[in-house]
Amino acid sequence: MKENIVREKSFAFALRAVKLARYLQAEKKEYVLSKQVLRSGTAIGALVREAEHAESKADFTHKMNIALKEANETQYWLELLFQSETIDRPSFESISADSEELLKLLVAIVKSSKGSTRAH
Repeated sequence: MKENIVREKSFAFALRAVKLARYLQAEKKEYVLSKQVLRSGTAIGALVREAEHAESKADFTHKMNIALKEANETQYWLELLFQSETIDRPSFESISADSEELLKLLVAIVKSSKGSTRAH
């Protein structure tokens, strides 16, 4: 099977979001922000998987665009967790780097798929 970088990275990121949420709930007794980062952080990979079986190029672009929005929202929650001193700098910088990498991948995919959709 062909390697799918965004699929692999979004799944790995979802696992990190699950582990972060567990940590926040168990160690920090933080339930609201942990659920937000869990929801948006796992939605990215789910939307990427949905896009794999899109009904059309427009549907693919739409699903990837929503994944991009979820990645951006996840970055917001991570920044909030850091700025509120709920997670420390090394934890934030590590997961934030993964989040930003996903954002860049998704931006590139959305831009290129919008371009190819318009060409048809």
